[in-house]
Amino acid sequence: MLWQTLWALILGFALSGAVQAFVSRRQMQRAMGDHRPAAITRSALLGMASSSCSYAASALARTLFARGADFTAATVFMVASTNLVIELGLVLWLLIGWQFAAAEFVGGAIMVALLAVVLPRVLPTTLIEEVRAAQPIDEDDELDSGQTSLRERMRSPGRWAASAGYTIADLTMLRREIVIGFVVAGFLAVGVPAHFWTTVFIHGHGGWTTIENAIVGPFVAIISFVCSIGNVPLAGALWERGVSFGGVVAFVFADLISFPLLVIYRKLYGGRLTARLLTAFWIVMSVSGLLTELIFRGFGAIPDHRPTLVAPERFAWDHTAILNIVFLSGFAVLLWVHLNRERFGPQTTFAIDPICGMQVERANPGAIFETDDGREYFCSGGCRDKYAGSVR
Repeated sequence: MLWQTLWALILGFALSGAVQAFVSRRQMQRAMGDHRPAAITRSALLGMASSSCSYAASALARTLFARGADFTAATVFMVASTNLVIELGLVLWLLIGWQFAAAEFVGGAIMVALLAVVLPRVLPTTLIEEVRAAQPIDEDDELDSGQTSLRERMRSPGRWAASAGYTIADLTMLRREIVIGFVVAGFLAVGVPAHFWTTVFIHGHGGWTTIENAIVGPFVAIISFVCSIGNVPLAGALWERGVSFGGVVAFVFADLISFPLLVIYRKLYGGRLTARLLTAFWIVMSVSGLLTELIFRGFGAIPDHRPTLVAPERFAWDHTAILNIVFLSGFAVLLWVHLNRERFGPQTTFAIDPICGMQVERANPGAIFETDDGREYFCSGGCRDKYAGSVR
C-alpha cells in the first residue's frame, strides 16, 4: 500500500515545502482568500493540478491556510487533491469499473459544492481565527529582503534550501502518524477477511440499504486506517461483497477522515476544530455518495455485475514502480540540499522545533522558550509547553 502511494506522498510534501518557501501570504489571499464561488472553483482546480496522498494533502492544506488562504478554500483544495485526480480515477477504472471512475468526478464536484456551503456554517469565524493565530507562519518573511516576485524568489539558493528544509521537517513532524497508518492499513487489508467489513452494512432493504450504506461507508474508512489511493483495493472488496454503489463511493471519498488523519488534524488545528471538521466531512461524504448513486441510477449507469477483485501480491515493473523511482531520486536530491543547506547561504532564518521537528521561521515562531543557552523556537504553544515540562 505504501508502494502504491509513495510517489504521491513525496510529491505532496515537496509541494508543501515549495509553497512555504516560495509563496507569500498575500499571494494565497489573492487566490484563496475567501470561500466565494470563484475562490472555491480556483481551489478545486489547483487541487486537481497538485494531486497528492491524504497525508501530504493535509500538510499542504495546513500550509495554504497558514499562508493566508480561507480555511474552507484550503479544505476544498485538500479534498480535490485526493479525490478529483486522474491517477485515482485510473485505478478505480482498472480495479472496479469505469462507472466508479466517473463517480469520482461527479461525486467529487458535489462534495466540493457541499463543503463550500456547510463548512462556513459549522466552523465559526472566531474558532478559525483562533486556530490561525496558533499557526507558525506569518505575513512577514525574512527571506523576502526586497525580492517580491515569484521568479526572483525561485532564483534564490536560500529559498531552495528552505523548501527542502520544510519538506523534510514536515515529514519528520508527521512520521509517526504516517508509519502507524500504513502499518495498520496493511494489516487490515491482508489479515482481516473482506467479509468482516460487510457485516456492518445492511442488505435487502431497498432505499434504507442505500442510505445506511452511504452513512456507514465513511465509518469503515475511519477504522480501516487506509488513505488516498490505497483504499481502492478495499473499496473493490466492499463492492464485490455487496455494498451499495453509493456506500462504496462514500468510502472512497472518506480517505480524508481515516483515524491517523484525524490525529494529524488534531495536532495541526486542535480538538474543537477537528471534531467539527469530522462531523462536516462525514455528512458531506455520505450525502455525496448517496446523491451520486441516485444520479447514476437515474441514468442506468450502476454496474450490473460485481467482479472478483484480485489484488496484486508482489511488486511489478509498471508505471507505479517508475514513478516511485523518479520521485525517490528527487527526494534524495531534496535530502542532499537539506543536509548541505549551509552551501546555499547562512541558515540563520530558520530553527527546528525540538518537539515535533517542524521548521520554524525565527522571525515568526508560534512560541519561544528562553533557556540558559539561548532561545528555543516552536511551531506552537503546545510544543513549547511539552518542552518546558521536559526540562523542568
